[in-house]
Amino acid sequence: MLLAVDVGNTNVVFALFDGREIRSRWRVATDPRRTADEYAVWLLQLMKLQGFDPERVRQILISTVVPRALHNLQVLGQKYFGIDPLVAGQPPVDWGFVADVEQPRSLGADRAVNTVAAHAKYEGDLIVVDFGTATTFDVVDASGAYKGGIIAPGINLSLDALVTAAAKLPRIAIAPPQGNNRSVIGRNTEDQMQIGVFWGYVAMMEGLISRLREEIGRPVKVVATGGLAVLFDEHTSIFDHVDTDLTLDGIAILAERVAAR
Repeated sequence: MLLAVDVGNTNVVFALFDGREIRSRWRVATDPRRTADEYAVWLLQLMKLQGFDPERVRQILISTVVPRALHNLQVLGQKYFGIDPLVAGQPPVDWGFVADVEQPRSLGADRAVNTVAAHAKYEGDLIVVDFGTATTFDVVDASGAYKGGIIAPGINLSLDALVTAAAKLPRIAIAPPQGNNRSVIGRNTEDQMQIGVFWGYVAMMEGLISRLREEIGRPVKVVATGGLAVLFDEHTSIFDHVDTDLTLDGIAILAERVAAR
């Protein structure tokens, strides 16, 4: 079995794969100070509670955008699984696609893994939208090459900045306003904030994707991933596919390629 580890700026996700099937997944807040022993106490207990034998893990592959978190996760693999973890983007785990941008080395591991998975799972030219700490829009052409994209503040980050900077504004949930949720005339402070944050974000996505489609100039599919993809998909028609496991699937694809060599 494969233990895939996706380290984001907000959360670390561990997923147990049997072939291409995700058998289970576990999530913990990202903290570079967390030691291998702390990970092990938490992860091994959860695995055993769900009936998974850690000794069945034969491969570990880590994708990380938080370099400081990598060492302790590598120690976790070595000490508690007896495995030297592979790291996405480091030999022998090359990306296998052309990064057709000015600074290929600056491409984040999460976006690279999404590129791998999107091209493997969907045909043609693609726009991959990933809702994370930042919301990213990545353009992948029909050959699988990464062509560039957009980085925007994530919706939770935007809301945090608003609430922190404005003393009298309350913290609200990320959701469309209640009642007539298509209205953009708020009748109270909370509704006005939800309209600005939620519908403002939808308008931003629709506007950027429209501009990307125009610039690409060919038929293109939009693939959304990340925790909020399902929520936004209910209120816009811009997504052709919602694939919440895209990043994890990309890690599994990379692991398969290494194992096949």
